[in-house]
Amino acid sequence: MKKHIILGLIAGSAVALSSCNDFLDDNRYPLDKQTDNPAYWTSSQNVQAQINTLYGNFTGYGNGASWVNDFYYQSLSDDQCSHIYSGEGTVFARWTYEAVPNSNSVWDASYIEVRRCNYIINNCNIDNEAQNAHYIAQARLIRAMQYYELVRALGDVPLVTEVLDPNSPELYGERTPRNTVMDFVLEDLNFAVDNLLTKSNKLEISVDMANAMKSEICLFEAAYAKYHQNDTERAKKFYTEVINACKSIMDSNYSICDDYQSIYNSVFTADTSIGTVSLLDNPEIIFMKGYQTGSLCHSAAAFLSAETPIAGMTKDAFDAYLFKDAKPLATTSLDKSDLPEPILDPEGNVTGFDISNALEVRDGRLAKTIDPKLAFGSKVSFQRPNSYSITSTTGYTICKYVNPKINTQQTVTANNNYTCAPIYWLAYTYCDYLEARAELDQIDNADIAMCVKPLWERAGIDTSNLSKAYLENMADPANNMGVSSLIWEIRRLRRCELMFDRNHRYWDLVRWHKLDLLDTNQHPNIALGANISNAPADLVVGVFTSNGYINGAASTAGTSVRTFTEREYLQPLGSTIINLYNDKGLELPQNPHW
Repeated sequence: MKKHIILGLIAGSAVALSSCNDFLDDNRYPLDKQTDNPAYWTSSQNVQAQINTLYGNFTGYGNGASWVNDFYYQSLSDDQCSHIYSGEGTVFARWTYEAVPNSNSVWDASYIEVRRCNYIINNCNIDNEAQNAHYIAQARLIRAMQYYELVRALGDVPLVTEVLDPNSPELYGERTPRNTVMDFVLEDLNFAVDNLLTKSNKLEISVDMANAMKSEICLFEAAYAKYHQNDTERAKKFYTEVINACKSIMDSNYSICDDYQSIYNSVFTADTSIGTVSLLDNPEIIFMKGYQTGSLCHSAAAFLSAETPIAGMTKDAFDAYLFKDAKPLATTSLDKSDLPEPILDPEGNVTGFDISNALEVRDGRLAKTIDPKLAFGSKVSFQRPNSYSITSTTGYTICKYVNPKINTQQTVTANNNYTCAPIYWLAYTYCDYLEARAELDQIDNADIAMCVKPLWERAGIDTSNLSKAYLENMADPANNMGVSSLIWEIRRLRRCELMFDRNHRYWDLVRWHKLDLLDTNQHPNIALGANISNAPADLVVGVFTSNGYINGAASTAGTSVRTFTEREYLQPLGSTIINLYNDKGLELPQNPHW
């Protein structure tokens, strides 16, 4: 079976296997009699079959018609104005949980996978020692990923390393301190890096892919230690792990590709007849999820080309992009107007709005991320090649993940999209490396030349003055994070390079202790969108404005407010799991303030 099909079809089967509701139910019994047999685990073919199920943890652009994906759809951040459906209709998204749920999806899904990994780790018994360690390394890598996601969302969690039965005392174990769990995660990551046999493979778990995951996880832990725990020694330890992991990747044979958007809208096999290119051939890709018509498709492009309104880019995100003169909005010498140009019909009536002039003077990644026309309300829509007419919650529609060379039917139809999803790639590694070096006050001009310059050049930003000193002296008045200009610019680079990708922005705000930036009372720009102050009143229908800007938080039901409190840094545990402990006369403490 082709490996890209493994990454696709196995993903779907893993979802089907992961349908149970809570950790306890999924830790009561072995997987089945066959896998509980020691002889089963002496076969490489059997073990590989179990490893293959782990690929389902990489959601990519989703599976089939599901809206669940790691990139764009309903992510909560200051980058896009997401909406949810309620009894009042579609309203501005507040927090993932506003009350304690019956079950927490992260808890449920991650412990199912932890059990699957523990089964492999504790039973794998291949005669070839190196091959045996290679299989165990893959399972330990995915186990590290699961515990990282558990800690990131829930804080202290039970640390389970064995396959439990109904009599196991760990079945109702206490919550292990988060630092202990994350130290355990680092051990798993290092074991994976040291024992994986595959150096570099874009479709399979490899050393490079493991280092990329290690970088992501350690960067979260380092920032959490610094900005939440004020633990400088722990932060230094994990930032150093980030740097070492990134260096390993950067010493390998990867390079920045020429076309930013090709990272997101390429296919598995290039089709010269229509001009699509292969993501496998992209020199920047470290690890990817493959899709192909007839094997596995997704719906990410359809949600951006047929659903309406889509969750549009915010004014806050739009304003974050540098101008081509390498200066921010406050200090650029270029035209900083965000007013669109009216589009007129032959009779002189305004029929739409063009923002090409505003995009032309800004960081080129912006023009690869949003469309050149605005679309909002019930009167102003936009139709890009091979799409339906769409509108946006903010007026800014998103094109980053859409390939206009693929025909209309395969673009707008759910479960027909076959563009491939990047999971780890070189620019992502550069962003991790730069942040870790800056936080340790180790960044130098060589780092800037190696990591910032190629990303700026690809974005069309002037690099003639680019240096550490230049970034340190940019002094952007928009810096609202209480960090140095250098770190602010590194964070800007990360935000714009990874815009809408894998929900990074939300988790970045969490680890930087800046989730309060999602409070609409304090930061109203995160609900605002395009400037339509020059739009005729008869076109401003079904949309609300504030000082001429589309207000995505406003509706006929009123203006929604997202209010931050410290409790939002951790999600609540589900009430069902807490009650199961209570039934045993035990206590599973809820997270603070829930």
